[in-house]
Parts: sequence; C-alpha cells; structure tokens
Amino acid sequence: MKSNQKKAWLFLAPTIIFVTFFSIYPILRAFVMSFQSGPLINLNWTGFSNYQYIFSDPEFWRAIRNTILYALISVPVALAISIMLAWFIFSKVKHKSFFETTFFMPYVTSTIAIGIVFRYIFNGEYGMLNFLLRALHLPAPNWIDDPSMSLTTIIIFGVWTSLAFNIVILMGALRNIDPNYYTIADMYGATGTEKFLAYYYATTCTNWFAFLLTMNIIAAFKIYTSVYALFNGQAGVGNSATTAVFYIYNKFQIVGTPGVAMAATVILFLIIMFVTFLQRKMMKKIGGR
Repeated sequence: MKSNQKKAWLFLAPTIIFVTFFSIYPILRAFVMSFQSGPLINLNWTGFSNYQYIFSDPEFWRAIRNTILYALISVPVALAISIMLAWFIFSKVKHKSFFETTFFMPYVTSTIAIGIVFRYIFNGEYGMLNFLLRALHLPAPNWIDDPSMSLTTIIIFGVWTSLAFNIVILMGALRNIDPNYYTIADMYGATGTEKFLAYYYATTCTNWFAFLLTMNIIAAFKIYTSVYALFNGQAGVGNSATTAVFYIYNKFQIVGTPGVAMAATVILFLIIMFVTFLQRKMMKKIGGR
C-alpha cells in the first residue's frame, strides 16, 4: 500500500512542481509586489501605497466599470445566442459537422487577426456594418472613433468571438441527451418550442452550462487582446475602452510601475474569485443541489 502511494506521488510530482512554479508562485509573487514600488530590478517595500494610488485613480475605476459592464452584457447575450444556434443546428441542420467546424474556426484563429478584420468592418466611413445600416436607413455610428461607442463595439466583438467555443460545447451536451427523450416528446406531440424550452432548462441545470458560464465570466474579466486589436494598440479614444487587464498592462509595461500593476492584479483576481463563487452558488440553487 505504501509502495503504491510512493509511486502515485512520484507520478504526481512533475504536475505539482509545474502547477506550483507556473500558477501558485506567480500569484504569490504578484501579491508581494503589490506592496512594493520602484523599477522591476530594484523594488522597495512601501506598504499599501499602491492600493491607495489605484483606489484614488479614476482610470482604474473606469477600467473596472468597463470590465464589469462588458461581463454583465456580453456573457448572457453570448450564451443565449449560443444556446439558440446550437439547438437550431442540432435539430434542423443535416450536415452538423460542417457547421461545427465553421463555427469553431474563429476560436482557433488569432484574436489579433480577427480584430484587424473587424476594425475595417466597424470603420465609420467605409465599414461593412455601416454600409448595411445606411442601406436600411438606420443610424450609422462611428464604432471605433466615438468614445461613447467603444464599449458597445467591444461587446459586439466579444459576443461574436465567444460563440464558437460555446456552440461546440453545447453541441456536445446535446449529443449526450438520450435520443429516447426526443422520441417520447414526439409521441406526446411536443412542439419545437416546447422541445427547445426543455433543452434550455436541461442545459441550464447541468454541469455543461455551469462550465460555460464560468469560462465566459473569467474570459470576460480578462479581456485585453480584443481591445488591443480593435483600437490599434490603444484603449479607444481617450481611453474610453480601457479594461482591467489593459490598465494592468499599461501600468506595468508603458508607465513602468509594476507595483501599481500588481495591486490592480490582486484586486482583479479577488473580483474574479468573488464573481465565480456567486455564480457557482447560483447554479447550485438553480440545479436544486
């Protein structure tokens, strides 16, 4: 018995070392650095000064507000659209594998590359989106250069980029549903809407949906690449599109204040942990567990 335990620990040792070095240590190091100031090669202990700075910095609160709004809007919208599209493909489309591959392509494509394409689509003068809006005699805003539209632009792009991953996972969930359920539903004369609502309820009460919700929330709070790609390396006009991670990057890499960046990192980490905790509690109540 003891021999087997030693062998088990021996097999686990590389994974434990890897997780400790690349996951736990960076978190602890960031926490320590949040109490230090100065250049990266000569940090000095300064207590809570970095936290005092970020809490009094309007740019930090704008970044947190934008990040929370982005998560609150993009996550439920993306999940709702994903559920409807996944159900439509599963129940109506014959060549499901082709559409799954098509939807998954954006997920394996560089966000920077897709963002550059969308930057032209969102262009206020010659972009495809405004061309369609003008053709329909609808208002055509300046998606990129208007500060009031920056967050809306990021949300639209974020919803689109998250559909691929969500749909593939939901299609896998649909395949795991016993086909007899559909047969019984047909026998009792269930309509397409009733089947969809039953599927929707089933997915919201399973680990599939909990997994997707958790992953989408975490991804929303870590948004950075989309902002960088859409606004050509900036955070929008007048930093109108700045997010928490963009703020951290700016303070660390551009301004050169790693202590401030790490203090913001710790706050963001705590927010993500808190939101994830609330989400899991909510899912347990919905699932009756």
